[in-house]
Amino acid sequence: MERLVQRVRDAFRSGRSRPLSFRRQQLEALRRLVQERERDILAAIAADLSKSELNAYSHEVITILGEVDLVLEQLPEWVTAKPVKKNLLTMMDEVYVQPEPLGVVLIIGAWNYPFVLIMQPLIGAIAAGNAVIIKPSELSENTAKILAKLLPQYLDQDLYTVVNGGVEETTELLKQRFDHILYTGSTAVGKIVMAAAAKHLTPVTLELGGKSPCYIDRDCDLDVACRRIAWGKYMNCGQTCIAPDYILCEPSLQSQIVQKIKETVKEFYGENIKESPDYERIINLRHFKRLLSLLEGQKIAFGGESDEATRYIAPTVLTDVDPETKVMQEEIFGPILPIVPVKNADEAIEFINDREKPLALYVFSRNNKVPVGWELTTENTLSTLFLINVPAY
Repeated sequence: MERLVQRVRDAFRSGRSRPLSFRRQQLEALRRLVQERERDILAAIAADLSKSELNAYSHEVITILGEVDLVLEQLPEWVTAKPVKKNLLTMMDEVYVQPEPLGVVLIIGAWNYPFVLIMQPLIGAIAAGNAVIIKPSELSENTAKILAKLLPQYLDQDLYTVVNGGVEETTELLKQRFDHILYTGSTAVGKIVMAAAAKHLTPVTLELGGKSPCYIDRDCDLDVACRRIAWGKYMNCGQTCIAPDYILCEPSLQSQIVQKIKETVKEFYGENIKESPDYERIINLRHFKRLLSLLEGQKIAFGGESDEATRYIAPTVLTDVDPETKVMQEEIFGPILPIVPVKNADEAIEFINDREKPLALYVFSRNNKVPVGWELTTENTLSTLFLINVPAY
């Protein structure tokens, strides 16, 4: 692994990744890869996550094409030196900020969106003039294989390299010195990545998960709120980092929420959800069994059906969930939606602030004072805050 990283570093030091013309050429090649090998890419994603072509294209392909177009349009401006205001120490100098490549970048991808979560950081790294080592997730093995096959056919093979494998290969990679590391995945592995990077003082970009709550206010359009929550929760079978993890609401709203989500699920996936082409599967048996263990002792309002052979777990809602039970102690990352009753917004705020920082927060209310108060209370607590003021329609 050391020799591999050194080879990529030598390619970077040759200087050929720096010219604007080269960066544009590589980005255009990346766009051709997506356009010309779209069927192969979609087939690999379907094999890993049972995604329909429409879902795979909309979740993982179309955004890449849009991002390449944006970067190609903006890149000449981004790489241009920007003048800086002078001060007493620099008044006689020519002062400017010149964007420079960092060097060799490591991208460690995730299995839940195995193509886009590699390609998006790769686009940025190429645009900035860096060399890149790409480590796809071994859990999405079909997408990992197609990346290893296709990228060398379209990109400079010395500057951009794919390393496939499992924990052993990732561990060996993390022993090497990089100039930046990007990782998408769990908090547990994020700590390992950050600890390894610290040994070389390597800067990191971590996109980690968390238990992202939804607060449904008494004064909101429940039809719209439940439809949006159901879409966000059950898309990709709940395997999305900013998926709603659980609902906080007043006890009197529980039964209405359950019924409306149930109706929405039927609209989205039909009477026989298991046969729906739009409903995905759990990535592997280990995660399947982990999710089933979260249902133990819970009150299942609807759903709960499963099939180990196909790793199918139906869209599920739990009611009257005890905050101390297992399902509320870890990120669910699956199609299980607990409802935790609270008295009001203040109690919901306290509930969230007493726990680890979520990645996102979703607030559904017609009352503008609810989201404003929430933002003031939690501005130093939450990584990201989504305030959704549901209109009356």
